[in-house]
Amino acid sequence: MNSDELKHNEVPETHQNGEQPVAPEAPSSQEVNRLSALASQSSVANSTPLPTTDSTDKPKPSSKRALIVGAAVALLIGGLLLGWVPRWRQSWSTADDTSQLAIPSVSVVSPAPGTNRDSLVLPAEVRPWLEASIFARANGYLKSWQADIGAHVEAGQQLAVIETPDLDQQLEQAKAQLALAQANLHLAEVTDHRWKELLKTASVSEQAADEKAAARETAAASVEADRANMRRLQELVSFQRVTAPFAGTVTIRAVDVGDLIVAGSGGKQLFHLAQADKLRVYVRVPQTASAGIAAGQVANLSIPEHADHPFPAKVVTTSESISATSRTLLVQLEVDNSQHQILPYSYGEVRFDEHAGNPALTLPANTLLFRAEGLQVGVVNSNALVELRKVQIGRDFGDRPRFRPDGRSHRRCYACRSRHRESV
Repeated sequence: MNSDELKHNEVPETHQNGEQPVAPEAPSSQEVNRLSALASQSSVANSTPLPTTDSTDKPKPSSKRALIVGAAVALLIGGLLLGWVPRWRQSWSTADDTSQLAIPSVSVVSPAPGTNRDSLVLPAEVRPWLEASIFARANGYLKSWQADIGAHVEAGQQLAVIETPDLDQQLEQAKAQLALAQANLHLAEVTDHRWKELLKTASVSEQAADEKAAARETAAASVEADRANMRRLQELVSFQRVTAPFAGTVTIRAVDVGDLIVAGSGGKQLFHLAQADKLRVYVRVPQTASAGIAAGQVANLSIPEHADHPFPAKVVTTSESISATSRTLLVQLEVDNSQHQILPYSYGEVRFDEHAGNPALTLPANTLLFRAEGLQVGVVNSNALVELRKVQIGRDFGDRPRFRPDGRSHRRCYACRSRHRESV
């Protein structure tokens, strides 16, 4: 018999109560999915028994594939949601920030006129009115010194004494040489006188008489040469006494008793003398400000130890030329120091007051635009539009350069961000 006949001849089992069981039908895939969802969400078993399939019955392959596909789709959708939502929020935030930053932020300031405190202040070199480095004029040894540093001396006052044994001997030799020359001159004069008398009686020739006259003149010239040499040595001996060339203060004493003294500037400096009743103040003015400096102009000299008490100064002269190395104008000023409140060679600052007829404007440093066309600032015109205009810096104070407008009066300027200054 075939399989169909075997199934037809099978006798179903009969329960004790005489009822024959009916085999349940296999549930569809939709019912399996619904039942699985209800079983997973419920923590307590339902009182009504769920229909089940016999252990011998197996689900169809199509139902398994449907479950797997459904689970994969659910996982894919969840993964897409988890990855896309944060990116979407970040993109939205970035777009919002970009739209906000695209709006230019412009800070408008007004230039301030220059004040006295913005005057031209330059470092100054304070030097004495007269100063001299004193060297020896005679070789020898320092015998003694009479003036130390800080001593106020008068013109011609003795500072030191040099012992010159070699020079003394040279002077004695020159005196003896002069005496010898004078003796030769006396003999030449007597001989010349005698030969002139003999020439009158024709006892000697004129040639011989002329030779004796020339010998007298030669002896006289030799006497004058020896006398000049003696005076020279006497002058050198007088330099044994080192004296002050002018009234002033000894600022340096570089020798002591017993030191070897060599004459001339090649030797050691003995003393340095400075006269500080008046002071010379030297300032180097930048080329851009040199046009406002003239002789007779009044300025103020400030010294750190007298910061609250500036000293009046007056421009005496200028070099009238710009230095090729520093591009500055050397200016000399005169300061009265009769009270000796300012020490020579001190550091100071000279303040030149601004001219009332040449005012300047002051702007913050962040308003300047350094561009290929030159230094520019943005100016708000009457139509509330920003224009870029060239300016020229007069002085730079670091955070607030002072400038003069180029042709037009700039009254309102701005400082903006570099990324949108082209489009403002």
